[in-house]
Amino acid sequence: MARRADAAATTHGRARGVLDAVMANPLVGLAPWIVYSVLEGPSRLELSSALALGVAVLILCLNWIRGLTPKMLEWSDVVYFTVLTVVIAVASNDTRDWLELWGGELANIALLVIVLGSILVRQPFTLQYAKEDTPRELWDEPHFLRANYVISWVWAGAFFIEAASGFYGDLVLEDNNNLWTGWIIQTLPLIIAAQFTIWYPNRLRALGEGRISEAPTVGDFLGQITPWLTVIGILSLSFDAGPEWLGVVFIVAGIGLTKVLNPGHKSDQQGTPSSTT
Repeated sequence: MARRADAAATTHGRARGVLDAVMANPLVGLAPWIVYSVLEGPSRLELSSALALGVAVLILCLNWIRGLTPKMLEWSDVVYFTVLTVVIAVASNDTRDWLELWGGELANIALLVIVLGSILVRQPFTLQYAKEDTPRELWDEPHFLRANYVISWVWAGAFFIEAASGFYGDLVLEDNNNLWTGWIIQTLPLIIAAQFTIWYPNRLRALGEGRISEAPTVGDFLGQITPWLTVIGILSLSFDAGPEWLGVVFIVAGIGLTKVLNPGHKSDQQGTPSSTT
């Protein structure tokens, strides 16, 4: 019985450790927006907003279960998607048509405002996530604060590019299903920001500890991005979204650059913004 109890306690501890590590990543707070952006579109307004709201509430509840106060971004998630869900429920046909066309851009602008607002009030949105896995005495360290400001600005840039790409596709190209403006150009900035969120703090940590030779390099960072060039090329060819030569160039460039950069998947590159310590 004692062994079973110990095994159960060990399993529970590991599960809690995994949950804590996941919940300390800013991508958790962005999960409802990702769900919404993937699902939103014609005839899917209710589904996309309801599922995004469900994910937002789930994240809020998980933090309460963990005994932690939900973060600013997570409260913003719940407020935004609650309002959106109510508006969709009572909207006229014209309003629904407008939301089907501009809902993605509206979400990107809302995210951009939230992130810029957090920076303006000197509480960059990644800071609350980073503090979960960082000793209290390091919270006021300049390098810790600087890392979170930089990462938050990178995310703000990603959301700006997403919104601009969507507006260009809808206003200029008049094609909200355009592969480049609707998917590729909107997805790549998120991938870059997510990889930067992992790479930059670990680089600062290694340099701060004097482990210069072990610090993740720019090549390591780019090596996590270049495989997506191959994916872009495959998508371009599969959906006939451009000249055939362009798709081939993306595929060859992705494979070649990834092989040259050879990031090596260092074990210490798997952290979160909290690893700026």
